[in-house]
Amino acid sequence: MKSKFLASAAVIGTLFCGSALACTTILVGNEASNDGSLLIARSADSKAIKAQLFLIHPKKINQSGTYSSKAHDGASDFTYPLPKDSMRYTTIANSHTKLHGAVGYNEAGVGISGTETIYAKDELLKIDPYNEATGITEDDIPDVILPRMKSAKEGVKLLGQIVESTGAGEGFGVVFVDKDEIWYFETGTGHQWMAVKLPKDEYFVSGNQGRLQNYKENDPNFMGSKNLINFAKEHGAYDPSKDGEFHFGKAYTRNDERDVTYNYPRVFWVQQMFNPSFKQDIADGPNFPVFMKPEKKLSVNDLKTVLRAHYDGTKYDPYVSKDEESGIYRAISVFRTYESHVMQVRPWLPQEIGRVTYVALGMSDLSVYLPYYYGLDGFIDGYDKGSYKADDESIYWTYRKLQTLVMMDYNKYASIVKAAYKKFEDELAVKQAKFEDEYVKIYKKDKKKANKLLNEFSLKTMKEAKALTQDLTNQIFTMLTDDTDTKLKSLNKNKKD
Repeated sequence: MKSKFLASAAVIGTLFCGSALACTTILVGNEASNDGSLLIARSADSKAIKAQLFLIHPKKINQSGTYSSKAHDGASDFTYPLPKDSMRYTTIANSHTKLHGAVGYNEAGVGISGTETIYAKDELLKIDPYNEATGITEDDIPDVILPRMKSAKEGVKLLGQIVESTGAGEGFGVVFVDKDEIWYFETGTGHQWMAVKLPKDEYFVSGNQGRLQNYKENDPNFMGSKNLINFAKEHGAYDPSKDGEFHFGKAYTRNDERDVTYNYPRVFWVQQMFNPSFKQDIADGPNFPVFMKPEKKLSVNDLKTVLRAHYDGTKYDPYVSKDEESGIYRAISVFRTYESHVMQVRPWLPQEIGRVTYVALGMSDLSVYLPYYYGLDGFIDGYDKGSYKADDESIYWTYRKLQTLVMMDYNKYASIVKAAYKKFEDELAVKQAKFEDEYVKIYKKDKKKANKLLNEFSLKTMKEAKALTQDLTNQIFTMLTDDTDTKLKSLNKNKKD
């Protein structure tokens, strides 16, 4: 796979576009996973200082009023009526706004991961622009949809209604999952959208470009805005006589030289990881398959590996390679990732543990994935603290400080941290399997006792991971101090202080 990547990539000379902010999304159907679970992986990439908070939103009955993004310093002045009865739900949110809950589940067992930033054609946006003033953005989606949706399909319909009526404040892709289905939603222009149900035996990957293609009206596996096809016809984006079957991506999605180095390579890399025998050109992004059957069934660990990927073992690795071409392609794992996650839905288990999200704070390559079960009642101190300035209390900054130290000399320090976290995750997997077996046995007789066990196990895991991270920070800090001391002494020609 690596040799194929090198050969294909060598034909492209466009420089890496390093100024954009972005995410990467992978979806896996239950028949494509190794244990029958539904899997979703996504990295949230923006700014390294964007500390995250873990929030549990309690159930509310007979409430009234209006949700306001502006009231929380959100991206727009979007408003929406609060549901009379709001379900309990979880989010991992921006520490500044308490919004943009990048991932979460609600008490109906339905989850959201979002958003994937995508870009529509500039010429169409002039006709139907994003409603940047009052449109819905990634800040708002979880806190508007999660309290009220009882199925993935219902979530898609609600978001679609909002986009068609109020408008999208930006371009985005959103994942909805329940016990049976995964749906992926993409915006076109300000009021146009499309969604598709993931085939059960296939996977999907996106890297900041609209990836959906075929759209079939009146097919239960597709949904879209009422004027989706006619809008494209009216404004010259789709001509049935020339184009044949309607293609959402060709009609609505931007596709230019920026995508060649920024978006295509990530999709290419994932598809080569999961289908190493598949032949394709890294520059042929518009023709990459939308859905593929993996050559082997995929696991949570496979998705963790993907989220940590940075063209490992090739000259394009921006952290290890000294080759002049290192960094020309946007990697999946970047320093500005503020959190990444793998959602796992296992309908055969009690919902408290059947809905779990593995989360790594900060740069995924230098972080540890911990399981956070829906049945959690709370977290250790620091999970609800943080800001855009480093502190000694926030769990986010506990992990981010270590990562920043390692990046002072990645080639020397990274292997130490990665080995320690791998050992921790491997040992945790054994403990986790034992805990879940015990939980299920107890749950059948005493749910309260089972949930006590869940919270004890989870809090202990958080404490152990934090302690390990603090130990690693001191270890790397000691090594860096010694290295600096040696470096500074070498600058003294007399080699004396």
